[in-house]
Amino acid sequence: MNNSVTMDTALLSQQLQYVSCELDGGVAQMVLNRADKHNAFDEVMISEMITVLEHFALSPECRVLVLKANGKNFSAGADLNWMRKQAKMDFSQNLNDANELAKLMSVLDKFPKPTIALIQGAAFGGALGLICCSDIAIANERASFCLSEVKLGLIPAVISPYVTRAMGQRAARRYMMTAERFDAQKALELQVIHEINDDLDAAAEPIINALLSNSPQGMAWVKSLLSTLEDGVIDQSTLDHTSERIARIRVSDEGQEGLNAFFEKRAPQWPTTTDFHAATNNKNHNASGQGAK
Repeated sequence: MNNSVTMDTALLSQQLQYVSCELDGGVAQMVLNRADKHNAFDEVMISEMITVLEHFALSPECRVLVLKANGKNFSAGADLNWMRKQAKMDFSQNLNDANELAKLMSVLDKFPKPTIALIQGAAFGGALGLICCSDIAIANERASFCLSEVKLGLIPAVISPYVTRAMGQRAARRYMMTAERFDAQKALELQVIHEINDDLDAAAEPIINALLSNSPQGMAWVKSLLSTLEDGVIDQSTLDHTSERIARIRVSDEGQEGLNAFFEKRAPQWPTTTDFHAATNNKNHNASGQGAK
């Protein structure tokens, strides 16, 4: 492990108030660490989460990110004192505030490495955004979920694209308008989570091991590829784009290593210089490969 990266992560964690982070064996952890407030968000916590995500996105040692929380609950959503401040803000101030939350969701959603959310207890409001922006989500039996915004005269606006993508338009209409609480089994049915297990770390371990064995570039490009297919349209542009992607990755260093390792019946030795930037800049390209740099 690169000691300088490890030290940077440890130093960063010491500077944080409501979030902690660590990096070991390629696995990064971002931990919501405000258990006395049920890990409720405020502007400080949001800023700290963005900082941690941007740090690990750039870290060559980070291969997988695990999002978890200390205490009985994953997150109660918005902090009450923060909400009181929002009520006194004008439109411009509220817009700036909302933009920061939107940035957090986008940074997590576009994080160039696999992400796993481990959920215990309550996950309300904005917490569902974090969960639905994560690639894989595992919850324990007593986890409960709620899109409670309309009870306060508000709407789950910033998180709505990610929650709706996960549970679908029809279910989103129900749960965003009724603000009813639903349990882990219903969350599983709605595809908000992938698995229920009371031992969250044990459940995550085989998934983490599988991710660590895969091509970092391949997984990053899968995430980016899927983001271009969300509208469900399959037209000539889609065909050109997907053809360009497979051709491009076949001739890349990691593609060549993966194919050669398979045919030589050995474990692949993935390069340590994965170009994650290329994975997030591949939209609207044609088969000639323009922009797939």
